[in-house]
Amino acid sequence: MQHRKTGETMGRNLSKQLMRRFFIHMLIYAGVVLLVLLTGYIWCKSRIWYPSLEYYILNGVEDNLVSVILILFLIGCVIIACLHFAKIAKMMETMVGAVDDMYTERVRFISLPPLFQEVEKKLNLILGDIRENREAARAAEQRKNDMLVYMAHDLKTPLTSVLGYITLLKEEQNISEELRKKYLSIAWNKANRLESLINDFFEVTRMNLSSMSLEYTEVNMSRMTEQIFYEFRPLFQEKGLDYELQLEEDVMLSCDVEKMERVLDNLIKNAINYSYPNTKIHVILKRKGDDGIQAIIRNKGKTIPKEKLKQLFEQFFRLDSSRSSGTGGTGLGLAIAKHIIELHGGKIRCESENEEIAFIFTI
Repeated sequence: MQHRKTGETMGRNLSKQLMRRFFIHMLIYAGVVLLVLLTGYIWCKSRIWYPSLEYYILNGVEDNLVSVILILFLIGCVIIACLHFAKIAKMMETMVGAVDDMYTERVRFISLPPLFQEVEKKLNLILGDIRENREAARAAEQRKNDMLVYMAHDLKTPLTSVLGYITLLKEEQNISEELRKKYLSIAWNKANRLESLINDFFEVTRMNLSSMSLEYTEVNMSRMTEQIFYEFRPLFQEKGLDYELQLEEDVMLSCDVEKMERVLDNLIKNAINYSYPNTKIHVILKRKGDDGIQAIIRNKGKTIPKEKLKQLFEQFFRLDSSRSSGTGGTGLGLAIAKHIIELHGGKIRCESENEEIAFIFTI
């Protein structure tokens, strides 16, 4: 709506300038005509006219002065109007060419005549937005294509492991019980990994293709946070991590409990994946206002460059492009968390400095 009002204002201003120029030219022309006729009239009055004079016909101008003035004004109006229309047509041609250049990106900067200075500024702003949007779209498309290749590998790897260990269990008749348990444990972990990857894809597909609905329930966020962290203890121990919870007691929140659990799951997994080994993850949960909460999950890890902080919440974006298993994710977890939090009317951001990473969300 604001852009529309701005466009209407620019259009009115441009129309006023064109009309002002037309009337100024008409006034100048009228002044010149009157000056010429006045000079001619005075000159004719000072002469003695004889029929033998070559310019004797000018003597009749005095008798038809009003008609001459009207004819000259009419001719002048037509000529000036034609010149203005030709000039406006040329300007419109220039503007159409500029718009075409803008959408085909043939130019980096649009230049228009001085009269269209405001239009030039507006078009250059639009050109900048178009360029940024196209670059963002290209980058997102490239990340998506890369992710599809990576996901094909990520899905195939655990599936191959599961099939491999199940085949060993099937074919090896005299395998020891200890080795059997080990193989089953590995196959189980790989199958869980496969399920997690598939769930992420289903989740992000549902986000893109349909509107996600929320089922609100009153929940004790303090207890839920404590319980979820307890469930992650095996992953913490595997990487030598510990955690410290600073939770206000009985922090209540009206939310979709299942989806809020997904938010915490994704943020905890992210903290585990990108934490230095043998460090501690700090969690703060407190009330925010009368019916809101604020949660902070902070871990020790490699500092994230400032220019990448906003990109963290884009689909398929990953800090680690090497796809190492230690930090291997789908690049969807944070995007899903952000989408859920915003559906609840909240906000999430990331801060990182001095080898610390903090995710802060408020609802």
